[in-house]
Amino acid sequence: MKTNALTRRNESLPSVFENFLKPWTDWTPFKDFDMSPITVPAVNVIENDKMYELTLAAPGMDRKDFHIDLEGNIMTISSEKEEIKEEKDEKYSRKEYNFSSFSRSFTLPSIVFKDKIEAAYENGILKIKMPKNEEAIKASLTKSIEVK
Repeated sequence: MKTNALTRRNESLPSVFENFLKPWTDWTPFKDFDMSPITVPAVNVIENDKMYELTLAAPGMDRKDFHIDLEGNIMTISSEKEEIKEEKDEKYSRKEYNFSSFSRSFTLPSIVFKDKIEAAYENGILKIKMPKNEEAIKASLTKSIEVK
């Protein structure tokens, strides 16, 4: 019984605040403003003997929307996309703007061969392949050492 009373109290709290703010939200120009949190695409990094592969989930983008820059050992992946939708009829005109952007920076290990980094975008996934330099590959080979 106490649980139900607590549940009812918790359910009534949002309505109190909604009623308190309702006059403000009725006249404000931002009443339809999307207050969803800003998101940054998820990133996975996979390492094997020969390379690192970074995958970034960014559905709905185009290849031309991405910028990948190297400055020293810092690789920055950024994107900006702007959409304008317009509807016109005899009685009304509607125009919507959507702008999204993100930027992520990664410190590359010194063993990455920067001149051979490749990137491709397909099915909403940006893949960046970063091969290791030959010395790093040779150094990572396993070897048994005989004890004398």
